[in-house]
Amino acid sequence: MRIYGLIGNPLGHSFSKKYFSEKFLNEHITDCFYENYQLISLDKLPRLIEENPDLCGFNVTIPYKSEIFSYLDMIEPEAVKIGAVNVVKIKRAEGKVKLCGYNSDITGITDTLAPFIKGHVRNAMVLGTGGASKAVCYVLDKFGLNITLISRNRKTGVLSYSDITHELIEKTDLIINTTPLGMFPNIEGKPDLDYSLLGKKHILFDLVYNPEKTAFLKSGEERGCTILTGLKMLRSQAEKAWKIWNDNDL
Repeated sequence: MRIYGLIGNPLGHSFSKKYFSEKFLNEHITDCFYENYQLISLDKLPRLIEENPDLCGFNVTIPYKSEIFSYLDMIEPEAVKIGAVNVVKIKRAEGKVKLCGYNSDITGITDTLAPFIKGHVRNAMVLGTGGASKAVCYVLDKFGLNITLISRNRKTGVLSYSDITHELIEKTDLIINTTPLGMFPNIEGKPDLDYSLLGKKHILFDLVYNPEKTAFLKSGEERGCTILTGLKMLRSQAEKAWKIWNDNDL
């Protein structure tokens, strides 16, 4: 039996176990199992790996995407640049364990945005400055977009929500929420924007996928915006994780 899983704290918001359990069932993969491992502290990880010799890999979610670095033997260059790992592959040989870190969010974000990044899309506003924001900015930079970072507190290179002007929203084509605002169970939450300024030219992408259509996206949809839910990203990054775990060359 091959076991895969998810580590983080808390894990009540995650769809990973449901996604992989359905994948195994639908694709008749009978020798695999996916489990949630809620760790109140990452120093519990070595014991988890030791006590589960069939554990072949795991996903990493908040708050451990950066903290996991100190436990890894190898980290792919893209994950190093972003400063976040969300996929770990476990290699076991001759009684030794090697942990290799990757970032599949890059694939998920790219696959979601690629069909919508046309010639007229030049300016993006990214809400939040955490690990997910870094992955988003990495992808947007690859696309050649201009990026404005927004956070609750103003700092060097980052505007606060109170700094968002009518003119800034007018020149912005793509707005991406990388914060947990609107995530179940607090589904009424949404970023502090003047949604009346949004219109058909705007594309809204929310990395939150539970609920699928967040209050942020609903508000944009009411104004005629193109909306992108987090489910496409979820599926794409999950399949990338599966490839990483099962590719002998990685």
